[in-house]
Amino acid sequence: MERKYFGTDGVRGVAGEPPLTPEFVLKLGQAAGAFFKSTVKRPVILLGKDTRQSCDMLEAALAAGLMSQGVQVEHLGVLPTPGVAYLTKALEATAGVMISASHNPYQDNGIKFFSAAGDKLPDQAESEIEGLLEREFKTDGIGTVSDFREAERMYLDFLSSKGSSLEGLKVALDTANGATYRLAHRLFQRLGAEVFVMFNTPDGRNINKGCGSTHPEFLRQQVVEMGFDLGVAFDGDGDRAILVDRQGREFHGDHVLYLNALVRREPGVVGTLMSNMGLEVKLREAGINFYRTAVGDRYVYEKLKASALTLGGEQSGHVLFLDHAPTGDGMLTAILTLKAMRESGRDLSEWYEALPMYPQILKNVRVSDKQKVMQQPELHQAIQEAEQKLSGQGRVNVRPSGTEPLVRVMVEGPAELIEPVSSELVALVERLGSAS
Repeated sequence: MERKYFGTDGVRGVAGEPPLTPEFVLKLGQAAGAFFKSTVKRPVILLGKDTRQSCDMLEAALAAGLMSQGVQVEHLGVLPTPGVAYLTKALEATAGVMISASHNPYQDNGIKFFSAAGDKLPDQAESEIEGLLEREFKTDGIGTVSDFREAERMYLDFLSSKGSSLEGLKVALDTANGATYRLAHRLFQRLGAEVFVMFNTPDGRNINKGCGSTHPEFLRQQVVEMGFDLGVAFDGDGDRAILVDRQGREFHGDHVLYLNALVRREPGVVGTLMSNMGLEVKLREAGINFYRTAVGDRYVYEKLKASALTLGGEQSGHVLFLDHAPTGDGMLTAILTLKAMRESGRDLSEWYEALPMYPQILKNVRVSDKQKVMQQPELHQAIQEAEQKLSGQGRVNVRPSGTEPLVRVMVEGPAELIEPVSSELVALVERLGSAS
């Protein structure tokens, strides 16, 4: 059935506005509590959050709803999304919940559920919870709430066990004023790196603001000016990592996949429709199969599982290492990539130059109704004409954002061809978006 509230990454929206009002989130907690109570007699659910100011309000409402159905709630406090996923499995909890809107502005928020295995709750389970929202709930048992104070220690111990010595490396970290602000520098210091950390003073409203994996400009500047060996930028909920080489160049998800695929001798790698053609070509030259999915880590995960592979991800820095964790983890991505880099004996800047990228233009166009824009025959016709203009030398991908009111227009190929093609498509989407 078509779902009304759950999208590709849980329930998302502007905090305080439908659907993310306290009243709805209370009801969501009741529905989720009833669902999990149908699977186990006494559900235990872990609850984590990032640093945005609306998290406390949503956390209180969700916990109240869960407890009204007899659920035992364990607060993890501020913790990266992958930390919640890891602890859900490690502590054998019934489920985990993360309150976050990832890389979005502070006004947005979201609620994401994890299964007992630490991966995203299956679509069927989310649909069943949505169905339960139609019910009128009464108190069905009285749950409890407590603070699990070992969350940070357990998660850091897990990450540390996956890394290798970073002795001799000077590393700059950008924690996006988000969920990694207390943990990232401790992890890198524990592994022996000399660390400088920035954007680690969250105030509830500055998460992702001009910083983090979506805005690494200041980090890139600091790495060059202060002579760091590299930099790492995380996003608000800590499931992404963008690295920066010593020359200030952005070492994004495609670079991370290439480096790790070669050093780990992977038989195959999973990317998305947005992955650069340069990655596909270089992996093929190395005898490594490359598979594309729709955009979204959920689809990358499904393809990896179906193909019995372990490495996949997106340009955004959301990378999956399924032999280590069931979900994307920015800090894990960073330390595994640096481990592979050191094993290779080559610097990050050498790996950057080893993967020549095809020119790519990506524009985000804000629209009032992204689905209506995508349904316009005029847009489909324009995309076909754009592909013809590229004459097989490039790619066009126009898609709605899964979490924001945006249509993303990507054109890839020779620079002299993609500039006019991109401009025409963006202008058309802007016109259709303003009329929708």
